[in-house]
Amino acid sequence: MRSRLRAVVVLLLGLGCLAAAPQPAQAATSQPCDIYGAAGTPCVGAHSTTRALYSGYGGRLYQVRRASDGALLDIGLLAAGGYADADAQDAFCTGTACVVTVVYDQSPRHNDLTIEGPGTAGGQDVGANAAALPVTAGGHHVYGLYFNGRTGYRHRVGAGVATGGQPEGMYMVAAGGHVNDQCCFDYGNAEAEIADTGNGHMDAVSLTTRCVKTPPCTGAGPWVVADLENGLYLGSGPNPANLGNATPFVTALLKNDGQHTFALKGGDSRTGGLSTWWNGALPPGGYQPMHLEGSIVLGTGGDNSNRAIGSFFEGVMTAGYPTDAADDAVQANIVAAGYGGGANSPAPAAPLTGPGGKCADGQDANGPGVAVQLWDCQGSADQRWIHGSDQSVSALGRCLHLVGNATGNGTKVELADCAGGAYQRWVQQADGSLRNPVSGRCLDSPSGATANGTKLQIWDCNGLAPQKFAVTGGGPVTGPGSKCADVAGDDTGAGNAAVQLWDCQPGALDQHWLRGANSSLRTLGRCLDVVGGATANGAKVQLFDCNGAGAQNWVQQADGTLRNPASGRCLDSPNGATANGTRLQLYDCNGSAAQRFTVN
Repeated sequence: MRSRLRAVVVLLLGLGCLAAAPQPAQAATSQPCDIYGAAGTPCVGAHSTTRALYSGYGGRLYQVRRASDGALLDIGLLAAGGYADADAQDAFCTGTACVVTVVYDQSPRHNDLTIEGPGTAGGQDVGANAAALPVTAGGHHVYGLYFNGRTGYRHRVGAGVATGGQPEGMYMVAAGGHVNDQCCFDYGNAEAEIADTGNGHMDAVSLTTRCVKTPPCTGAGPWVVADLENGLYLGSGPNPANLGNATPFVTALLKNDGQHTFALKGGDSRTGGLSTWWNGALPPGGYQPMHLEGSIVLGTGGDNSNRAIGSFFEGVMTAGYPTDAADDAVQANIVAAGYGGGANSPAPAAPLTGPGGKCADGQDANGPGVAVQLWDCQGSADQRWIHGSDQSVSALGRCLHLVGNATGNGTKVELADCAGGAYQRWVQQADGSLRNPVSGRCLDSPSGATANGTKLQIWDCNGLAPQKFAVTGGGPVTGPGSKCADVAGDDTGAGNAAVQLWDCQPGALDQHWLRGANSSLRTLGRCLDVVGGATANGAKVQLFDCNGAGAQNWVQQADGTLRNPASGRCLDSPNGATANGTRLQLYDCNGSAAQRFTVN
């Protein structure tokens, strides 16, 4: 019946068009590739893990591989032209970890993206953790692709993709809060081989906080830029008019006529239109004309420069230079898609700091089985760790693991493929140690060594300095009824907002708490606080500007409670209630289920 109704609607629309003057507007069901195709610039690449980019597309979006047995599953759509079937992924990956191995091209060109191999600037990449970036689109639970360094995809010399000095356009939806200044979080046209073959051999849109080729740059970014190879360009010269895009979801757009001109645009993918950041000449020095080679890259530079981080939800590439009217219509469609939730990742990557102020370091691992060591903190991808909701600790797409699944004192730790097992669980303790539950022992630096290259191990937990490791990436605070500590107001972070119990929602920023050095608990830029600094039983808690006061100190106790030293009382759910919206309070510490809150 639905197909018959659609046919009738199309027929009626067609008859209407015969009777009326031609109009550029698209039908309400048009998706980005329908819009570009109708404007004479068809898609030659259409990649998304969240939704269909053609109104009639009903095929595969991406493929996941299960760590426990290596099984593969293609993830499709809930309906043709609709949103991803993320529940199928969840069911398939229950109890284990999955990585994304293929991002399928929805266009007729079949330019599918697979995990990128080694290049001249970086070794073999890994696939994105399939569950690392849950968001919503159109009210549906979906997943984006979370790039944490050493993560990349590529298609070698795609069918129909621009080569030489041919014109093309492209956009991607990314996250303005998950980005760094490393090279290069790109989507677009790259070299045939994974190598830098010279100026003008790339044409990729990039989101970055790096300002190199065309300073001065306005603000701190991130900026929508063009990676044209050997240069990230905001224009053909200094362009302080590029004001940057730092919203949770960013539409980043580039188009290039291949001869003389390129344009950059950016906008909030949730609301409003696009701002034009550049529309003018290509840079001098080998870019007029371009020398494109027609591969497609996602997440890295053309030579596999792979230290960038980023989040990707959808993107397309076109044959030909799109019109501004088509760009505007595509942006309106993206806004209508209704992206929401924690686009900057449910578990932001952060340093795992240890003895001597050194960082846990993955040695730029190209594969599994690499020892984890202490090293000077450098902010590199192999020192950016995610403390997941499953209590795994991961970097470079792999998890901190006990070598050989051994549990004795002195067992070394390594990076291994994430499998979701007990040998990869690490629980932050109140004394600052990281305990592995299956062994009952803690992450440890042998004999308290702090030299670069010290290989880490497990040892009997003792609370001493060699076992002080701080995971600053944060996670949920789970409480009574397995509900989560939640900020009323859906991620707005307003001051004085009530803190309550609510169903745990992976990816919700207002349920993602970071522990500060002063025993504070922080989310959305503010701290868990007792209203008015009160200390009596029944005093309510809220989110408030962080100020270091006693009302914002929360110490995890051995019995699972969170004690506020200033009052001597514990975080509590009144009468043990577990309903959504239950406002949390202070109450005499009693160790009951109503006071058991786990800081992950």
